[in-house]
Amino acid sequence: MFEFKMPKLGESISEATVISWLKNVGDFISAEETLLEVATDKVDSEVPSPVSGTIKEIRFQKNDVVTVGTVMALIEVSADAAVHAQTATNSSEAKPTAPVSVVSEPSVAQLRTGGTTFLSPLIISIAQKENLSIEELQLIPGSGADGRLQKSDVYNYLKNRKYPVQSKPSSTNPQPTSSYPKPKINFTEGKDYIIEMDRMRKMIADHMVYSKQTSPHVTSYLEVDVTELVAWRNANKDTFQSKTGEKLTFTPIFVDAVAKAIQDYPLINVAVEGNKIYVRKDINIGMATALPSGNLIVPVVKNAAEKDLIALAKEVNHLAESARNNQLKPEEIQGSTFTISNVGTFGSLMGTPIINQPEVAILAFGLIKKRPEVITTEKGDEIAIRSMMFLSLSFDHRVVDGFLGGSFLRKVGDYLEQFNTNTTL
Repeated sequence: MFEFKMPKLGESISEATVISWLKNVGDFISAEETLLEVATDKVDSEVPSPVSGTIKEIRFQKNDVVTVGTVMALIEVSADAAVHAQTATNSSEAKPTAPVSVVSEPSVAQLRTGGTTFLSPLIISIAQKENLSIEELQLIPGSGADGRLQKSDVYNYLKNRKYPVQSKPSSTNPQPTSSYPKPKINFTEGKDYIIEMDRMRKMIADHMVYSKQTSPHVTSYLEVDVTELVAWRNANKDTFQSKTGEKLTFTPIFVDAVAKAIQDYPLINVAVEGNKIYVRKDINIGMATALPSGNLIVPVVKNAAEKDLIALAKEVNHLAESARNNQLKPEEIQGSTFTISNVGTFGSLMGTPIINQPEVAILAFGLIKKRPEVITTEKGDEIAIRSMMFLSLSFDHRVVDGFLGGSFLRKVGDYLEQFNTNTTL
């Protein structure tokens, strides 16, 4: 009898939630055929069976949270798959396939006491349904990795719950609750219609609210002249593609400028937990990317400062293509230390992006637009047609002050305006 265990889905992932089983007890399944779908805070994955056989037992159901390595099902292996089964049993790590959808890190709603453990969206959902306060959740011992609170911990607590713990005010001078009534939505039957948020959209919504509640956002703007850069790219994009087999978009150039600016201002490449600031040595640039469904993912260019333009172009194109086809691997959306968003692709002049927690800044690139500008030449001031672009940097004012934010933004602009047009391909 083969023991099918929850596979490891990434370096930092210790558990996953069952979305659905694609087979039932008594069904036959072939090796490499998808057995179930699971979800983590980072990625949804289809998990294949490593063996062929008949399913004899399923131990977990939809929405159950399962620790990596836990036996989830028993499969009676067919005779011709016995060798395969033994190999799979000895394997220390199963490989998931075909990620379905991903979200930026971390998609959590609240930190527990001490800032050491996150409450997952599933725990938050249970707490809301059972009217559990944050204070109560903080009192429940967690049995997961690093004391993480699991579904079973909450339900065990609810069995013996005698009375709810009253929420305490967050400060000695709490602000009065607004008396403004929640606006009513007027719904016209037959004309209007309702769309239920899918799971990914719910997690994105939670993450955006969490970010705004956690970080005091400040946004600074800068206008840059990218005329020379645009001219160089237009003149060299065909040669670049013929030599490398890759399209030359503006994104790898943007990633390169940001990575260089982070090297100049490393304190923009940090994360915050309580009173501690974690300075990251690696420069991993997340690229906010829109999916055809309208949802958002953030694939990551790892160690961007160590790569030349050709390597960056190859990785950016690969990540963008994988995102469009829902083929990103879990490790390709983990570890971002700084995020960029190219709002210019949608025709926007500028934007006010929301920080991708637990990072402390995010940079938006606006539309590159030609317009008349006053420039200084050897003959004096003249009006010329220039390619202009707005940059907008949202930063966490808890740890990034105006000087650091403004200096970093100006440095990115400098690298774009002073792009080496003599770059050889």
